[in-house]
Amino acid sequence: MAFALKKRGPSGFERASEGSMTLVEHIRELRNRLFRASLGIVVGLIVGFWLSQPAFDLLQQPYCRLPGVMVDGECQKFLQLAPADGFILRLKLALWIGLIVGAPVWLYQLWAFIAPGLHRHERKWAYVFVSIAAPLFAAGAVLAYFVVDKGLGFLMESGVTGTSNQLEVTRYISFVTNMILLFGVAFEFPLILLMLNFTGVASAKRLLSWWRVVIFVSFAFAAIATPDPGPFGMTLLATALSLLYFIAVGVAFLNDKRRGRGRELYEGVADDEVSPLDLSGEPVEAAGRAEVVAPIDVPEPIAAPTPIERRYDDMT
Repeated sequence: MAFALKKRGPSGFERASEGSMTLVEHIRELRNRLFRASLGIVVGLIVGFWLSQPAFDLLQQPYCRLPGVMVDGECQKFLQLAPADGFILRLKLALWIGLIVGAPVWLYQLWAFIAPGLHRHERKWAYVFVSIAAPLFAAGAVLAYFVVDKGLGFLMESGVTGTSNQLEVTRYISFVTNMILLFGVAFEFPLILLMLNFTGVASAKRLLSWWRVVIFVSFAFAAIATPDPGPFGMTLLATALSLLYFIAVGVAFLNDKRRGRGRELYEGVADDEVSPLDLSGEPVEAAGRAEVVAPIDVPEPIAAPTPIERRYDDMT
């Protein structure tokens, strides 16, 4: 028994790529994408609320390593100035964790809405850059946790107040999370350089010529943006950014070599060097006799246009 197969039409991605979707369909798709992304964040928020206590214990470890904080083998409690501070802090941690846990969902929805407007090679490079961005952000977060772990003791011991090391909980968690966010975002800096190189805006030699400016800007950015006023975090962030810059330039050189950049026609010619000219002349032979051309006939007269009976024609 033969079954008739229903012909499948083009998918939404194909229709968006070829530009056959209407404005209303684009708005409807955006609404559906936002709804699915919101569901992913809500599910991640629920998971984050359950993991908020282990995350708080992990962020608390640098504080517990301070001298004088451990009492009878237990970490001294934080100060809480308002009754709702603990609950609000748990919601903030749950939101941070929810954004990370739900990232595959809302990032996919964002990408599915943007990707139809890109070319095939642009989508390929987008996959590469996203796969590099996530490890870079994670590396920056780990480095920030190390900076807090080593630099917090310096900050507490360098003060002149002489008070105890008991800290207020919301300010401490804000300090740690801001450091993690700053270091994670700062570690995405090499991707900007690679995008300039891969798109042909700047060559590797041009990127390398910026090394003095990049190092100065790295130290200035680390000094201004780092929440840690001590020299340890600033120096470590600036050094890491400078190292990532040189790694990005090395990748740019490999990309230029792969694409054959720097092998142009006049690459090895100096500005004042005269290009070689071929001065050997060839003898000019006499041209052959031109053939007689028949005379042109008199053109026929053009017929006068017929009058328009109506007042307006079809076009006006």
